[in-house]
Amino acid sequence: MYNDHPSRKDKPEEHISQTPWISGGPCICVMPCDPPDEEEEVGYWPASITIESEPYRPTAVERLATCDLDIYAHTLTDAALFAIVDANPDIDYVKSFGSHNEFSFNPVPFFTDGRFNPFGIPRIREAMNWLIDRDYIANEILGGLAVPKYTVLNAEFADARDRYPDLVEAIEYYYGYQPEHAFDVIATEMLAQGAYIDDTTGTWHDDGEELEIILLIQKGDHREELGYYLGDQLERIGFRVAYDFKTAGDADAIWLHGDPACGEFHIYTGGGVATVSRDQGGDFAFFYTDMGPPVPLWQAYDTDPVFYEVSHKLNQNLFTSMQEREQLFEQALWLAMKDSVRIWLTDNRGFSALKKNVGLAADWAGGIEGSWMWAHTVHFKDACGNPAVGGNLRVAVPSILRQPANPIAGSNWEYDMFWIRATGDAGWAIDVRDGLRWPHNFEKAEVTVQTGLPVGVSTDLGHDWVTLSFAPSIAVPGDAWADWDAATQQFIPASTRFPGGTTALRKSVVYYPKDIFETPIHDGSTLSMGDFIIGAILSFDRAKEASPIYDSSAVPSFNSFMSAFKGVRFITDNPEYGLIVETYSDDWTMDAELCVSTWWPVYAQGPAVWHTLAVGIRAEADKQLAFSSPKATALGVEWTSFIAGPSLAYLSMYLGDAKATNYIPYEPTMGLYVSQSEAAERWSNLEEWYAAKGHFWVGSGPYCLESVDLIQKMIHLERFENYPDPRDMWLFLLDPLP
Repeated sequence: MYNDHPSRKDKPEEHISQTPWISGGPCICVMPCDPPDEEEEVGYWPASITIESEPYRPTAVERLATCDLDIYAHTLTDAALFAIVDANPDIDYVKSFGSHNEFSFNPVPFFTDGRFNPFGIPRIREAMNWLIDRDYIANEILGGLAVPKYTVLNAEFADARDRYPDLVEAIEYYYGYQPEHAFDVIATEMLAQGAYIDDTTGTWHDDGEELEIILLIQKGDHREELGYYLGDQLERIGFRVAYDFKTAGDADAIWLHGDPACGEFHIYTGGGVATVSRDQGGDFAFFYTDMGPPVPLWQAYDTDPVFYEVSHKLNQNLFTSMQEREQLFEQALWLAMKDSVRIWLTDNRGFSALKKNVGLAADWAGGIEGSWMWAHTVHFKDACGNPAVGGNLRVAVPSILRQPANPIAGSNWEYDMFWIRATGDAGWAIDVRDGLRWPHNFEKAEVTVQTGLPVGVSTDLGHDWVTLSFAPSIAVPGDAWADWDAATQQFIPASTRFPGGTTALRKSVVYYPKDIFETPIHDGSTLSMGDFIIGAILSFDRAKEASPIYDSSAVPSFNSFMSAFKGVRFITDNPEYGLIVETYSDDWTMDAELCVSTWWPVYAQGPAVWHTLAVGIRAEADKQLAFSSPKATALGVEWTSFIAGPSLAYLSMYLGDAKATNYIPYEPTMGLYVSQSEAAERWSNLEEWYAAKGHFWVGSGPYCLESVDLIQKMIHLERFENYPDPRDMWLFLLDPLP
């Protein structure tokens, strides 16, 4: 594995102590500084990690003070709590800049019961920007731990701060707090729809009935105050407001996974956490179009065609100069305000709290809960402040196990992704300080882009693992896989998809080490080509109508992907490397480090290997389960969960059948890469794993999922003792950038 980061200098092994007896202990754990003679080399730092739900933020801080918790991973924005944390000598904190608050609208104009929804009218949603005093929210409701936010762009990221501050400032000026103007615009649109203000009640009516606006409010934090503030503003312009306070999980079932046409809410007090980003061009497609998450609310978005096309171009970087990019951003920013399926309120200046004797690499923007590298770096400290091996780490988040977990289209909430990230790898590792990447499971990469594209590489930060070159034209080989035939279950070569040949704007070549297929997997299996190939197949198959697991919610993002994708080649016969992967695409970004396509078998919502995916595929093909929420709702079946609930009985049944028949999914293609003996071994390993653990969550990351408690809302992770990384491999991420 790659282990040659210059920032790892001066971290000798003698500064690592082993303290297997740690279990959180007293408020200040006193651990020996002197290491044992023989240092344990396997696995990462804590022996186990317990993650639980603690929705009440003040209680979480109190539990840190009494040593009932080691980390509260959530990003807090409460000034009073910050004062408590800052004053406690036993508690530390990390600051972050990536969380935000928003109001998310139900975009359906008329609900199934005939009720008129004012926020189904884009002009009314746009006018809500003038109704909201973002300065008041940032300074009064959030106590100064936030700044006003008008656009999808984070104020601390490069696009808003460095590239287009003038565009953001123009929008802030135009959409500043103007409640009278908001009322005028909203009234004009309401009257045009046939609504009117009743002289007796002073409230808006439609078809003889008073219009009631349902505010769905997540309770337990500042969102309650945000909900009351919004309700007051709406009542001042004539709307009757109903407040519906819900826990996070109950709210999700309505606004995110319920049918928006049922009209159970009009506005939701939304929020989220973003990791540090060097390019926010894809955020327009994610937040405003059906190219975003495959959930009912996003699928209900009726985006203006011009805005949709601009969002798509920015999502796939379909431009050839920074000037063209700026023009697309200008269009997207203004069209987003016209659309306003969500209005942005604040970028938060938050903090996450942890005990003084705990260290980890938090994301500069996303904090602890948003860090991709928290589990690779978290550790207890000894009395000298050095990392110590062992102990049970106790972590809490506001909510956990909110939605079913499956790698394809399961829960994508930060609280669930927090534990999911500990169980898998992604080929690369994200530098939580600047958003660039380091090679993890591969050795090096080469990136070639078309001459003239503004792409660079940060060699000054030690990123010499990627070689950048330019070419006037990049031809796509005819034997590259460019599409997928779901009926024959075979890849379509570029020579068939592009009979006259084609070129690409970017070529990425990734070199995996000779021992890549010795990488251990949690259930005792080892990584194989089959894990890469099924990942490639699933990049296409679910969006193909001929597929037994076709899912219409996968189509928008797939269409966007295919507009830029030109082909991929998996090369296994090079004597120096275990695997080389070539990717050809018109999708590129300004950093060569982010132009690398690894095809490592990790999916949108977590790690997976071919045999665990296969049981889910069988269950969905038989219409017993469905990977995505929209398809599960449409079929009236369970949303697939690999970890708990009714899904497990179905997955277990298909596991038994797969073992009996030595099943290989997509056999016309997978059968070329997966032998009968490998299949037999995988099914035996998974059967033993399920018998021991009671779930199907199998990855190759530093921690294994040991147990799940849906009642107590608790996850228990155990250190994967066969994890191959050197224990101190990523500790340099705790150091400031040079």
